Amino acid sequence: MASKTTSSVAAIVLAAGKGTRMKSAVPKVMHEVAGRPMVLHVLDAVKAIGAARAVVVIGPDMPEVGEVVRPFETAVQQRQLGTADAVNSAKAALGDFRGTVFILYGDTPLIAPETLRHMLAARERTKPATAIVVLGFRPEEPGAYGRLIVDRSGALTAIVEAKDATPAELKIALCNSGVMAVDGALLWELLEKVDNKNAKGEYYLTDIVALARKKKLRCGYIEAPEKQLLGVNDRVDLAKAEAALQDRLRRAAMASGVTMLDPASVFLCWDTRLGRDVFIGPNVVFGPEVIVHDGAEIRAFCHLHGAEVGPGALVGPYARLRPGTKLGPNVHIGNFVECKAALLGEGAKANHLAYVGDAEVGAKVNIGAGTITANYDGFFKHKTVIGKGASIGSNTVLVAPVKVGDGALIGANSTITREVSPDALAVTRAEQREIPGAAKRYREKKLAEKAAKGKAKDGKG
Repeated sequence: MASKTTSSVAAIVLAAGKGTRMKSAVPKVMHEVAGRPMVLHVLDAVKAIGAARAVVVIGPDMPEVGEVVRPFETAVQQRQLGTADAVNSAKAALGDFRGTVFILYGDTPLIAPETLRHMLAARERTKPATAIVVLGFRPEEPGAYGRLIVDRSGALTAIVEAKDATPAELKIALCNSGVMAVDGALLWELLEKVDNKNAKGEYYLTDIVALARKKKLRCGYIEAPEKQLLGVNDRVDLAKAEAALQDRLRRAAMASGVTMLDPASVFLCWDTRLGRDVFIGPNVVFGPEVIVHDGAEIRAFCHLHGAEVGPGALVGPYARLRPGTKLGPNVHIGNFVECKAALLGEGAKANHLAYVGDAEVGAKVNIGAGTITANYDGFFKHKTVIGKGASIGSNTVLVAPVKVGDGALIGANSTITREVSPDALAVTRAEQREIPGAAKRYREKKLAEKAAKGKAKDGKG
Protein backbone atom coordinates (compact mmCIF):
# COMPACT_ATOMS: atom_id res chain seq x y z
CA MET A 1 0.00 0.00 0.00
CA ALA A 2 1.36 3.42 -0.94
CA SER A 3 2.51 5.51 2.00
CA LYS A 4 1.15 8.95 2.77
CA THR A 5 3.78 11.63 3.19
CA THR A 6 4.00 12.81 6.79
CA SER A 7 5.43 16.32 7.13
CA SER A 8 6.27 15.68 10.80
CA VAL A 9 8.70 12.84 10.10
CA ALA A 10 12.23 12.92 8.67
CA ALA A 11 15.14 10.48 8.70
CA ILE A 12 18.92 10.49 8.85
CA VAL A 13 20.52 7.33 7.47
CA LEU A 14 24.14 6.80 8.50
CA ALA A 15 26.07 5.27 5.61
CA ALA A 16 29.60 6.68 5.88
CA GLY A 17 31.24 3.58 7.37
CA LYS A 18 34.11 2.19 5.32
CA GLY A 19 33.25 -1.41 6.12
CA THR A 20 36.86 -2.59 6.27
CA ARG A 21 35.79 -6.08 7.40
CA MET A 22 34.00 -6.54 4.08
CA LYS A 23 37.45 -6.60 2.40
CA SER A 24 35.98 -4.79 -0.58
CA ALA A 25 36.61 -1.81 -2.85
CA VAL A 26 32.84 -1.24 -2.77
CA PRO A 27 31.35 0.85 0.09
CA LYS A 28 29.64 -1.44 2.58
CA VAL A 29 26.13 -0.09 2.09
CA MET A 30 26.40 -0.69 -1.67
CA HIS A 31 26.64 -4.45 -1.23
CA GLU A 32 23.43 -6.03 -2.43
CA VAL A 33 20.77 -7.94 -0.55
CA ALA A 34 18.05 -9.52 -2.72
CA GLY A 35 19.53 -7.79 -5.76
CA ARG A 36 19.61 -4.27 -4.33
CA PRO A 37 22.14 -2.15 -2.39
CA MET A 38 21.32 -2.60 1.28
CA VAL A 39 21.01 1.14 1.93
CA LEU A 40 18.01 1.24 -0.42
CA HIS A 41 16.18 -1.32 1.72
CA VAL A 42 16.52 1.08 4.65
CA LEU A 43 15.26 3.96 2.53
CA ASP A 44 12.30 1.79 1.49
CA ALA A 45 11.32 1.59 5.15
CA VAL A 46 11.67 5.38 5.41
CA LYS A 47 9.43 5.87 2.39
CA ALA A 48 6.91 3.36 3.72
CA ILE A 49 6.29 5.45 6.86
CA GLY A 50 5.75 8.53 4.71
CA ALA A 51 8.77 10.53 5.80
CA ALA A 52 8.74 13.99 4.25
CA ARG A 53 12.53 14.26 4.12
CA ALA A 54 15.58 12.01 4.44
CA VAL A 55 19.31 12.64 4.45
CA VAL A 56 21.91 9.95 3.85
CA VAL A 57 25.25 10.62 5.53
CA ILE A 58 28.13 9.38 3.37
CA GLY A 59 31.91 9.53 3.44
CA PRO A 60 33.93 11.99 1.33
CA ASP A 61 35.04 9.24 -1.06
CA MET A 62 31.63 7.66 -1.72
CA PRO A 63 30.13 9.37 -4.78
CA GLU A 64 28.55 6.10 -5.90
CA VAL A 65 26.45 5.99 -2.73
CA GLY A 66 25.22 9.51 -3.39
CA GLU A 67 24.23 8.49 -6.90
CA VAL A 68 22.31 5.39 -5.88
CA VAL A 69 20.27 7.06 -3.10
CA ARG A 70 18.96 9.86 -5.31
CA PRO A 71 16.60 11.71 -5.08
CA PHE A 72 17.28 11.65 -1.33
CA GLU A 73 19.67 14.30 -0.04
CA THR A 74 23.18 13.44 1.09
CA ALA A 75 25.52 14.98 3.65
CA VAL A 76 29.24 14.25 3.91
CA GLN A 77 30.91 13.21 7.16
CA GLN A 78 34.42 14.49 6.58
CA ARG A 79 36.06 12.63 9.48
CA GLN A 80 35.08 9.42 11.27
CA LEU A 81 34.67 10.82 14.78
CA GLY A 82 31.73 8.71 15.94
CA THR A 83 27.98 8.36 15.51
CA ALA A 84 27.13 11.73 17.04
CA ASP A 85 29.51 13.41 14.60
CA ALA A 86 27.89 11.49 11.73
CA VAL A 87 24.40 12.68 12.68
CA ASN A 88 25.68 16.22 13.13
CA SER A 89 26.81 16.14 9.48
CA ALA A 90 23.12 16.32 8.49
CA LYS A 91 22.49 19.55 10.42
CA ALA A 92 22.86 21.79 7.37
CA ALA A 93 20.09 19.83 5.65
CA LEU A 94 17.74 19.19 8.59
CA GLY A 95 18.67 21.83 11.17
CA ASP A 96 15.33 23.61 10.73
CA PHE A 97 13.20 20.45 11.02
CA ARG A 98 10.89 20.33 14.03
CA GLY A 99 9.17 16.97 13.77
CA THR A 100 10.37 13.47 14.66
CA VAL A 101 13.80 12.61 13.26
CA PHE A 102 14.60 8.92 12.86
CA ILE A 103 18.24 7.95 13.00
CA LEU A 104 18.86 4.76 11.05
CA TYR A 105 21.80 2.79 9.69
CA GLY A 106 22.47 1.96 6.06
CA ASP A 107 23.85 -1.48 6.94
CA THR A 108 20.67 -2.79 8.65
CA PRO A 109 18.57 -3.74 5.62
CA LEU A 110 15.99 -5.84 7.47
CA ILE A 111 14.35 -3.15 9.58
CA ALA A 112 10.60 -3.13 9.00
CA PRO A 113 8.33 -0.08 8.52
CA GLU A 114 6.01 -1.44 11.21
CA THR A 115 8.80 -1.12 13.76
CA LEU A 116 9.37 2.53 12.84
CA ARG A 117 5.64 3.19 13.13
CA HIS A 118 5.66 1.66 16.62
CA MET A 119 8.54 3.95 17.59
CA LEU A 120 6.66 6.98 16.30
CA ALA A 121 3.53 5.95 18.23
CA ALA A 122 5.60 5.47 21.41
CA ARG A 123 7.01 8.97 21.08
CA GLU A 124 3.65 10.60 20.45
CA ARG A 125 1.53 8.75 23.02
CA THR A 126 2.80 10.87 25.95
CA LYS A 127 1.99 14.50 26.68
CA PRO A 128 4.37 16.19 26.21
CA ALA A 129 5.83 13.86 23.59
CA THR A 130 8.74 11.64 24.63
CA ALA A 131 11.99 13.35 23.67
CA ILE A 132 13.81 10.22 22.50
CA VAL A 133 12.61 6.69 21.74
CA VAL A 134 15.35 4.09 21.32
CA LEU A 135 14.88 0.75 19.59
CA GLY A 136 16.07 -2.06 21.82
CA PHE A 137 16.44 -5.81 21.33
CA ARG A 138 17.57 -8.88 23.24
CA PRO A 139 20.31 -10.67 21.29
CA GLU A 140 21.42 -14.20 22.08
CA GLU A 141 24.94 -12.83 22.58
CA PRO A 142 24.85 -9.24 23.95
CA GLY A 143 28.63 -9.02 23.66
CA ALA A 144 29.75 -5.61 22.40
CA TYR A 145 26.29 -4.06 22.16
CA GLY A 146 25.49 -1.03 24.30
CA ARG A 147 23.06 -1.68 27.16
CA LEU A 148 19.79 0.17 27.79
CA ILE A 149 19.47 1.35 31.37
CA VAL A 150 15.80 1.50 32.42
CA ASP A 151 14.32 2.72 35.72
CA ARG A 152 11.43 1.17 37.64
CA SER A 153 8.87 3.27 35.78
CA GLY A 154 10.04 1.87 32.43
CA ALA A 155 11.72 5.08 31.34
CA LEU A 156 15.08 4.94 29.62
CA THR A 157 17.72 6.69 31.72
CA ALA A 158 20.92 6.03 29.76
CA ILE A 159 22.70 3.94 27.15
CA VAL A 160 26.05 2.55 28.23
CA GLU A 161 28.53 1.36 25.60
CA ALA A 162 29.92 -2.10 26.33
CA LYS A 163 33.50 -0.81 26.66
CA ASP A 164 32.39 1.67 29.29
CA ALA A 165 29.95 -0.63 31.13
CA THR A 166 30.40 -2.03 34.62
CA PRO A 167 30.21 -5.82 35.19
CA ALA A 168 26.66 -5.37 36.50
CA GLU A 169 25.61 -3.36 33.45
CA LEU A 170 27.09 -5.98 31.12
CA LYS A 171 24.62 -8.51 32.59
CA ILE A 172 21.69 -6.48 31.21
CA ALA A 173 20.03 -8.37 28.34
CA LEU A 174 18.29 -5.35 26.77
CA CYS A 175 20.62 -3.91 24.15
CA ASN A 176 20.79 -0.83 21.95
CA SER A 177 20.19 -1.26 18.22
CA GLY A 178 21.35 2.30 17.50
CA VAL A 179 18.02 3.25 15.94
CA MET A 180 16.35 6.30 17.50
CA ALA A 181 13.35 8.57 17.05
CA VAL A 182 14.27 12.03 18.37
CA ASP A 183 12.48 15.33 18.78
CA GLY A 184 13.93 17.42 15.94
CA ALA A 185 13.64 20.60 18.03
CA LEU A 186 16.07 19.11 20.59
CA LEU A 187 18.40 16.97 18.49
CA TRP A 188 20.98 19.57 17.50
CA GLU A 189 21.02 21.19 20.94
CA LEU A 190 21.78 17.81 22.53
CA LEU A 191 24.45 16.95 19.94
CA GLU A 192 26.34 20.16 20.75
CA LYS A 193 26.83 18.91 24.31
CA VAL A 194 28.18 15.47 23.41
CA ASP A 195 31.90 15.03 24.21
CA ASN A 196 34.42 12.27 23.49
CA LYS A 197 35.46 11.44 27.05
CA ASN A 198 35.09 7.68 26.75
CA ALA A 199 37.15 4.56 26.15
CA LYS A 200 37.18 4.99 22.36
CA GLY A 201 37.61 8.77 22.27
CA GLU A 202 34.57 9.11 20.00
CA TYR A 203 31.44 11.25 20.03
CA TYR A 204 28.69 8.77 20.94
CA LEU A 205 25.16 9.44 19.76
CA THR A 206 23.97 7.37 22.70
CA ASP A 207 25.06 10.14 25.09
CA ILE A 208 22.08 12.27 24.05
CA VAL A 209 19.82 10.10 26.23
CA ALA A 210 21.65 11.03 29.44
CA LEU A 211 21.80 14.67 28.29
CA ALA A 212 18.04 14.69 27.71
CA ARG A 213 17.44 13.20 31.14
CA LYS A 214 19.51 15.98 32.71
CA LYS A 215 17.02 18.39 31.16
CA LYS A 216 14.20 16.42 32.88
CA LEU A 217 12.96 15.14 29.54
CA ARG A 218 11.37 11.72 29.17
CA CYS A 219 13.15 9.04 27.14
CA GLY A 220 11.67 5.67 26.27
CA TYR A 221 12.25 2.53 24.26
CA ILE A 222 10.47 -0.21 22.39
CA GLU A 223 11.74 -3.66 21.50
CA ALA A 224 12.04 -5.40 18.13
CA PRO A 225 13.13 -8.91 17.12
CA GLU A 226 16.87 -9.40 16.74
CA LYS A 227 16.47 -10.61 13.14
CA GLN A 228 15.27 -7.15 12.07
CA LEU A 229 18.35 -5.47 13.45
CA LEU A 230 21.11 -7.51 11.91
CA GLY A 231 23.93 -5.15 11.04
CA VAL A 232 26.09 -6.20 8.10
CA ASN A 233 29.77 -5.90 9.01
CA ASP A 234 31.33 -8.68 6.94
CA ARG A 235 30.52 -11.21 4.24
CA VAL A 236 29.12 -13.68 6.77
CA ASP A 237 26.64 -11.06 7.98
CA LEU A 238 25.80 -10.28 4.35
CA ALA A 239 24.92 -13.92 3.75
CA LYS A 240 22.77 -13.95 6.91
CA ALA A 241 20.92 -10.83 5.76
CA GLU A 242 20.35 -12.38 2.33
CA ALA A 243 18.95 -15.55 3.89
CA ALA A 244 16.65 -13.61 6.21
CA LEU A 245 15.31 -11.36 3.45
CA GLN A 246 14.84 -14.29 1.09
CA ASP A 247 12.77 -16.03 3.76
CA ARG A 248 10.65 -12.89 4.15
CA LEU A 249 10.14 -12.56 0.38
CA ARG A 250 9.24 -16.23 -0.04
CA ARG A 251 6.70 -16.12 2.76
CA ALA A 252 5.09 -13.01 1.29
CA ALA A 253 4.91 -14.66 -2.14
CA MET A 254 3.30 -17.82 -0.80
CA ALA A 255 0.84 -15.80 1.27
CA SER A 256 -0.23 -14.05 -1.95
CA GLY A 257 -1.06 -17.32 -3.73
CA VAL A 258 2.25 -18.64 -5.10
CA THR A 259 3.20 -22.32 -4.83
CA MET A 260 6.86 -23.15 -4.25
CA LEU A 261 7.78 -26.81 -4.33
CA ASP A 262 11.02 -26.20 -2.42
CA PRO A 263 10.97 -22.62 -1.09
CA ALA A 264 14.49 -22.73 0.35
CA SER A 265 15.97 -23.28 -3.13
CA VAL A 266 14.10 -20.38 -4.77
CA PHE A 267 15.86 -17.00 -4.83
CA LEU A 268 13.74 -13.90 -5.35
CA CYS A 269 14.72 -10.32 -6.05
CA TRP A 270 13.43 -7.37 -4.07
CA ASP A 271 11.12 -6.35 -6.94
CA THR A 272 9.96 -9.78 -8.16
CA ARG A 273 6.24 -9.67 -8.96
CA LEU A 274 4.36 -12.97 -8.91
CA GLY A 275 0.68 -13.44 -9.71
CA ARG A 276 -1.82 -15.82 -8.16
CA ASP A 277 -1.54 -19.57 -8.78
CA VAL A 278 2.02 -19.22 -10.06
CA PHE A 279 3.97 -22.45 -9.59
CA ILE A 280 7.74 -22.33 -9.00
CA GLY A 281 9.84 -25.47 -9.03
CA PRO A 282 13.12 -26.05 -7.19
CA ASN A 283 16.33 -24.10 -7.84
CA VAL A 284 14.83 -21.13 -9.64
CA VAL A 285 16.62 -17.76 -9.53
CA PHE A 286 14.90 -14.43 -10.15
CA GLY A 287 17.05 -11.43 -11.04
CA PRO A 288 15.74 -7.85 -11.06
CA GLU A 289 12.65 -6.70 -12.97
CA VAL A 290 10.78 -9.97 -13.36
CA ILE A 291 6.99 -10.20 -13.62
CA VAL A 292 5.18 -13.54 -13.68
CA HIS A 293 1.45 -13.40 -14.34
CA ASP A 294 -1.34 -15.59 -12.96
CA GLY A 295 -1.20 -19.31 -13.55
CA ALA A 296 2.27 -19.43 -15.07
CA GLU A 297 4.65 -22.25 -14.20
CA ILE A 298 8.40 -21.85 -13.76
CA ARG A 299 9.97 -25.29 -13.64
CA ALA A 300 13.22 -26.32 -11.97
CA PHE A 301 16.63 -24.76 -12.64
CA CYS A 302 15.48 -21.64 -14.48
CA HIS A 303 17.06 -18.18 -14.38
CA LEU A 304 14.96 -15.09 -15.12
CA HIS A 305 16.14 -11.48 -15.33
CA GLY A 306 14.30 -8.49 -16.77
CA ALA A 307 11.57 -10.70 -18.21
CA GLU A 308 7.78 -10.85 -18.20
CA VAL A 309 5.98 -14.19 -18.25
CA GLY A 310 2.38 -14.16 -19.44
CA PRO A 311 -0.65 -15.90 -17.90
CA GLY A 312 -0.55 -19.66 -18.16
CA ALA A 313 2.92 -19.71 -19.69
CA LEU A 314 5.27 -22.62 -19.06
CA VAL A 315 9.01 -22.04 -18.61
CA GLY A 316 11.69 -24.69 -18.21
CA PRO A 317 13.15 -26.74 -16.80
CA TYR A 318 16.64 -25.37 -17.43
CA ALA A 319 15.53 -22.26 -19.30
CA ARG A 320 17.01 -18.78 -19.23
CA LEU A 321 15.02 -15.60 -19.81
CA ARG A 322 17.19 -12.51 -20.24
CA PRO A 323 16.29 -8.79 -20.18
CA GLY A 324 13.69 -7.62 -22.66
CA THR A 325 11.96 -10.99 -22.94
CA LYS A 326 8.17 -10.92 -22.89
CA LEU A 327 6.17 -14.13 -23.13
CA GLY A 328 2.51 -13.91 -24.07
CA PRO A 329 -0.27 -16.10 -22.64
CA ASN A 330 0.31 -19.86 -22.76
CA VAL A 331 3.77 -19.62 -24.32
CA HIS A 332 6.01 -22.67 -23.81
CA ILE A 333 9.74 -22.20 -23.30
CA GLY A 334 11.36 -25.57 -22.71
CA ASN A 335 14.62 -27.05 -21.52
CA PHE A 336 17.86 -25.38 -22.55
CA VAL A 337 16.12 -22.52 -24.33
CA GLU A 338 17.48 -18.98 -23.96
CA CYS A 339 15.51 -15.85 -24.83
CA LYS A 340 16.81 -12.28 -24.90
CA ALA A 341 14.90 -9.17 -26.01
CA ALA A 342 12.31 -11.48 -27.50
CA LEU A 343 8.55 -11.01 -27.74
CA LEU A 344 6.65 -14.28 -28.10
CA GLY A 345 2.97 -14.19 -28.98
CA GLU A 346 0.18 -16.25 -27.44
CA GLY A 347 0.70 -19.98 -27.65
CA ALA A 348 4.14 -19.82 -29.27
CA LYS A 349 6.50 -22.69 -28.43
CA ALA A 350 10.25 -23.24 -28.28
CA ASN A 351 10.34 -26.49 -26.40
CA HIS A 352 14.04 -27.36 -26.42
CA LEU A 353 17.57 -26.37 -27.33
CA ALA A 354 17.03 -22.97 -28.97
CA TYR A 355 18.23 -19.39 -28.83
CA VAL A 356 15.67 -16.65 -29.53
CA GLY A 357 17.25 -13.20 -29.33
CA ASP A 358 16.22 -9.77 -30.64
CA ALA A 359 13.14 -11.40 -32.09
CA GLU A 360 9.42 -10.92 -32.52
CA VAL A 361 7.61 -14.25 -32.64
CA GLY A 362 3.94 -14.41 -33.59
CA ALA A 363 1.14 -16.40 -31.99
CA LYS A 364 1.14 -20.20 -32.38
CA VAL A 365 4.66 -20.29 -33.85
CA ASN A 366 6.57 -23.53 -33.30
CA ILE A 367 10.37 -23.23 -33.05
CA GLY A 368 12.16 -26.55 -33.53
CA ALA A 369 15.05 -27.92 -31.53
CA GLY A 370 18.45 -26.43 -32.32
CA THR A 371 17.05 -23.26 -33.89
CA ILE A 372 18.91 -20.00 -33.38
CA THR A 373 18.33 -16.41 -34.37
CA ALA A 374 21.77 -15.22 -35.49
CA ASN A 375 21.24 -11.64 -34.32
CA TYR A 376 24.81 -10.28 -34.08
CA ASP A 377 27.07 -9.54 -37.04
CA GLY A 378 30.09 -8.67 -34.93
CA PHE A 379 29.16 -4.98 -34.78
CA PHE A 380 25.38 -4.57 -34.50
CA LYS A 381 22.34 -6.50 -33.28
CA HIS A 382 19.60 -7.20 -35.82
CA LYS A 383 15.98 -8.29 -35.49
CA THR A 384 14.21 -11.47 -36.56
CA VAL A 385 10.44 -11.37 -37.16
CA ILE A 386 8.47 -14.62 -37.34
CA GLY A 387 4.83 -14.31 -38.38
CA LYS A 388 1.95 -16.01 -36.60
CA GLY A 389 1.42 -19.69 -37.22
CA ALA A 390 4.84 -20.23 -38.81
CA SER A 391 6.82 -23.39 -38.12
CA ILE A 392 10.61 -23.35 -37.89
CA GLY A 393 12.28 -26.73 -38.49
CA SER A 394 15.00 -28.15 -36.27
CA ASN A 395 18.56 -26.82 -36.59
CA THR A 396 17.47 -23.74 -38.49
CA VAL A 397 19.62 -20.60 -38.45
CA LEU A 398 17.69 -17.38 -39.01
CA VAL A 399 20.30 -14.80 -40.01
CA ALA A 400 18.98 -11.40 -38.95
CA PRO A 401 17.71 -9.04 -40.15
CA VAL A 402 15.18 -11.42 -41.60
CA LYS A 403 11.42 -11.92 -41.71
CA VAL A 404 9.40 -15.12 -41.93
CA GLY A 405 5.80 -14.58 -43.05
CA ASP A 406 2.61 -15.81 -41.42
CA GLY A 407 2.05 -19.52 -41.82
CA ALA A 408 5.39 -20.17 -43.50
CA LEU A 409 7.29 -23.45 -43.08
CA ILE A 410 11.05 -23.61 -42.75
CA GLY A 411 12.61 -26.99 -43.50
CA ALA A 412 14.95 -28.55 -40.98
CA ASN A 413 18.64 -27.65 -41.16
CA SER A 414 18.01 -24.52 -43.23
CA THR A 415 19.94 -21.25 -43.11
CA ILE A 416 17.51 -18.42 -43.84
CA THR A 417 19.06 -15.14 -44.98
CA ARG A 418 16.19 -13.63 -47.01
CA GLU A 419 12.54 -12.88 -46.32
CA VAL A 420 10.18 -15.86 -46.53
CA SER A 421 6.71 -15.12 -47.90
CA PRO A 422 3.53 -15.99 -45.99
CA ASP A 423 2.50 -19.65 -46.36
CA ALA A 424 5.68 -20.46 -48.31
CA LEU A 425 8.02 -23.41 -47.71
CA ALA A 426 11.70 -22.47 -47.48
CA VAL A 427 14.46 -25.09 -47.60
CA THR A 428 18.18 -24.39 -48.04
CA ARG A 429 19.87 -27.71 -47.28
CA ALA A 430 21.78 -29.62 -49.97
CA GLU A 431 19.90 -32.24 -51.97
CA GLN A 432 20.17 -35.75 -50.52
CA ARG A 433 22.25 -38.27 -52.53
CA GLU A 434 22.39 -42.02 -52.08
CA ILE A 435 25.26 -44.33 -53.19
CA PRO A 436 24.08 -47.97 -53.08
CA GLY A 437 26.33 -50.32 -51.06
CA ALA A 438 28.83 -47.60 -50.17
CA ALA A 439 28.35 -48.03 -46.42
CA LYS A 440 29.02 -51.78 -46.61
CA ARG A 441 32.16 -51.31 -48.71
CA TYR A 442 33.43 -48.66 -46.27
CA ARG A 443 32.95 -50.94 -43.25
CA GLU A 444 34.70 -53.86 -44.96
CA LYS A 445 37.66 -51.66 -45.90
CA LYS A 446 38.08 -50.32 -42.37
CA LEU A 447 37.73 -53.75 -40.74
CA ALA A 448 40.48 -55.06 -43.04
CA GLU A 449 42.77 -52.16 -42.12
CA LYS A 450 42.15 -52.78 -38.44
CA ALA A 451 42.91 -56.49 -38.74
CA ALA A 452 46.15 -55.76 -40.60
CA LYS A 453 47.30 -53.37 -37.88
CA GLY A 454 46.54 -55.98 -35.25
CA LYS A 455 48.71 -58.62 -36.98
CA ALA A 456 51.60 -56.20 -37.34
CA LYS A 457 51.45 -55.39 -33.63
CA ASP A 458 51.42 -59.07 -32.67
CA GLY A 459 54.44 -59.72 -34.91
CA LYS A 460 56.49 -57.12 -33.06
CA GLY A 461 55.69 -58.81 -29.77
